[in-house]
Parts: sequence; structure tokens; C-alpha cells
Amino acid sequence: MERYYRPEDLQKFDEIGKEAPELANKFFDYYNAVFEEGELTEREKALIALAVAHTVQCPYCIDAFTQACLEKGSNPAEMTEAVHVATAIRGGASLVHGVQMRTVAEKLSM
Repeated sequence: MERYYRPEDLQKFDEIGKEAPELANKFFDYYNAVFEEGELTEREKALIALAVAHTVQCPYCIDAFTQACLEKGSNPAEMTEAVHVATAIRGGASLVHGVQMRTVAEKLSM
């Protein structure tokens, strides 16, 4: 069955720079630097990335950072908790915009 998302396409990510190698190189240099050990461990950064990947709903990122988390020593319980943190923030952000809806509704109801 043909589908839009093909996991094997993740392996082709570096090809994105074929027509614009200078820009791709700048992105990949930055990307790699971000994930180096710093104030946060590589493991912590991978968990953050996994949570963000779920928030932006990128299946390629979910695959990549699931693997990265496991390789850096995270377990499925930690990974699941990180996804729940992202879900809580995303859900809360939707709910807090309900205040805007209520303000507009109150204005229009006057």
C-alpha cells in the first residue's frame, strides 16, 4: 500500500542540500552543535526533542528521536512521560486561548 510517510525517507535527509548545499551545511552544522553535550546531557536533549517531535507531529523526528533516546539510555517509561509533558503543554496552550474566545464572546454579546 502506497502512503505519504515512508520511514525509509528519513535516511535521505542529507539529500535535502543537493540544490542548496551552503544552506544545508549551515543547518546541519547548527543542528549537530545543538545536540552536543552542554548544560544539558545528550540524553536530556534527546528526550526534549522527542517531546517536541510529538508536538509538531513529525513522524520522521519521532522515529529518529525514539531511536536516539534509546541509544542514549532512556527507557520507554521516561520517553512516554516526556510525551505527556508535551501533551500537557500543548493542551494547556489550546485551553488558555479559550480566554480569548470568552473575551470576544463577551464583547459581541453586549
